[in-house]
Amino acid sequence: MRKCLTVLIAIVVGAAGMLGPVVLASAQSKGEVVIGLQCDRTGATQIVGTVLCPAYHDYIALVNSKGGVEGRQIKAIEIDHEYKVPPAVESYERHKKEGAVIIGVYGTPHIYALQAKLTEDRIPGTSPGFGSAAAADGVRYPYIFPIAATYWSQATAAVDFAKKQLGGTLRNKKIAYIFYDNPAGREPIEVVEDLAVREGFQLKTFAVPPPGVEMGAQALDIAQRFRADFVIAHLFGGAPSVSIKEFKRVGYPLRKVVSLVWGAAEANIDGAGGFAAAEGYYAMQFAGVGTDYPVLNEIREMYKRQGKEPPKGMASTVFYNRGVLIAALHVEAIRHAVKAKPDGKITGADAKAGFEKISNFTLGGLVPPLKITALDHEGGGLVQIWQVKDGKFVKATEWFSAYQDVVAKHIKEAGAKK
Repeated sequence: MRKCLTVLIAIVVGAAGMLGPVVLASAQSKGEVVIGLQCDRTGATQIVGTVLCPAYHDYIALVNSKGGVEGRQIKAIEIDHEYKVPPAVESYERHKKEGAVIIGVYGTPHIYALQAKLTEDRIPGTSPGFGSAAAADGVRYPYIFPIAATYWSQATAAVDFAKKQLGGTLRNKKIAYIFYDNPAGREPIEVVEDLAVREGFQLKTFAVPPPGVEMGAQALDIAQRFRADFVIAHLFGGAPSVSIKEFKRVGYPLRKVVSLVWGAAEANIDGAGGFAAAEGYYAMQFAGVGTDYPVLNEIREMYKRQGKEPPKGMASTVFYNRGVLIAALHVEAIRHAVKAKPDGKITGADAKAGFEKISNFTLGGLVPPLKITALDHEGGGLVQIWQVKDGKFVKATEWFSAYQDVVAKHIKEAGAKK
């Protein structure tokens, strides 16, 4: 089999969370429920996948160690698609043959490529923190579940945060939007343009060409020519680290920068020279940050019972906690599905209905108090802002969303074009 279709089958009761292509096989059980998990451990976004995907398996292992979901074991089948679309499509077909009732899609190009197949096959696919913002519309996209703040909701939250940081008004202020120049990076622009009109601020956009390793000119322009009052950054891969270094180089204060969710991890800070170098930088999150959550304590205890040390990846709390969040929401959807159909085989349609019953499931604060419905597959657009302060991430806000009327308007307009 091709390297990009390395399969990791996990889990019954044994621990997961190992880094690397290890097969964790489990005996089939009568009441087993299968989830298909796409990952990238070897491609362009492996900085995320090598932490997020093991975290996903750790949570599934924890659930199975406690008897599963209403007595049914969860089997998560992971396929590494190297962040490439053709292998992602192949992995979907493999997962479908294995009987997966949920697909954890990994990557914006991949959710676009699989959208029609998921709907046709009636298998829900999740795209937390990425993918199409319009897919929050559960009527037009019945089998796509963002289950976390989309790029539109992230952008509106960033504008609201900037407004609060600037004394409660943006009138006549200058806001810079620096973005990775691809469809995902461009997606929030129309929403921020709307808010510029509403709030009376001057918006200027700064495109960063892939692969995002050079943005000295943009940083200089933002700091010395445009003289931005606040910066909203939407960058990917190694680009967030570069942006932090360049803003520091030109003397722009990092306390006036807020990054959307893919420039918000420990790895991004480390790449910029460490927490001391990034002091003041604001990072948006769709999952809680840090190690102090009951579910993480349970995972550590699970490893301890097995005579093992917890995985080192747990220290990369942003990506690790996101993996736990995704797994937990998948399991919660299955829990609702099983409760509705206690003696029957769970299907993708059952899992869809299960997602649409998730309400105020917070996992001790690691997950925002989402409310997913048949109409809203995003769950309310909730985020937190954390700041780099004194060598760590410090929480700057509680969960919040902003300008959801503007987001709803764009969702409606996107639906009209579909």
